[in-house]
Amino acid sequence: MVSGLAFCGAMCYNRGMKADLHTHSAFSPDGISPLFEMAAAAHGMGLAYLGVSEHFDYDYAFYGITFEGETPTDETAYFSAARALQREYEGKGMRLLVGGEYGYCPDAGCCEKYLALTARQRPDFVINSVHSLDGYDCYFAEYFQGKPRERAYGKYLERVRESLEAPYSYDIVGHIGYVARRAPYEKKLLSYDDFPALFDDILRTVIAKGKILEVNTSTKGLKTRFLPEAGVLSRYFELGGRRISFGSDAHDTSRILEGFSEALAALKQIGFTALTVPIRGDYLEVKI
Repeated sequence: MVSGLAFCGAMCYNRGMKADLHTHSAFSPDGISPLFEMAAAAHGMGLAYLGVSEHFDYDYAFYGITFEGETPTDETAYFSAARALQREYEGKGMRLLVGGEYGYCPDAGCCEKYLALTARQRPDFVINSVHSLDGYDCYFAEYFQGKPRERAYGKYLERVRESLEAPYSYDIVGHIGYVARRAPYEKKLLSYDDFPALFDDILRTVIAKGKILEVNTSTKGLKTRFLPEAGVLSRYFELGGRRISFGSDAHDTSRILEGFSEALAALKQIGFTALTVPIRGDYLEVKI
């Protein structure tokens, strides 16, 4: 383990050790701001680490999920532009990390595509996220049709547990609780107490595999400032989990670091003392 201070030096330390590892630019199908604008805005906000994690949605391709006006991330264009921008920011106090968010799918062919992508591009880090199951993106209403809350949320968490066994390399387990963002139920928030045994299995596996649990502040009107909710994070800490990352899930410059202060305050209250920043297999501790 290398400390963030030892790795980055005093320049990064003086920038306050702000780290946002889950962001998307216009290279992503649903991104808005150009990548160079995202980087410039993050640098101006004093970030020590900006992680760009454009969407790679091979799960959508498998299920035939499409959205009007959206096209898949252009892998070659994205990695070429991002690596050039990474070099541009060398020595300027902000480490730009070039990563990807992989939409998990249990299909072997889908997993092979992620393995090949990783081999071709060698991303600095990978966020492994569950967005889709039953042929739908579980952010949208179609997924919930005919499903009571327990079934919809239980199936989602089972897929999250399955995703932890993905055959490709990944670092961060993305936004557990994503399914609740636009759920139609009176009690929307997915809490630890809803599925304690399943959550314990997930959290223990994250810890055993040495992965990083993401705190994601894109909550879309839920009665929490971050996902997973505080009960899940407290249980993760209780079980011995210490690797945690911050992600705003920003798709434009205005949302970089959104909710950062609130999330860090909650993490400190639970007992966390550092964020974890993954860079090509090295996990750096950034004190909070």
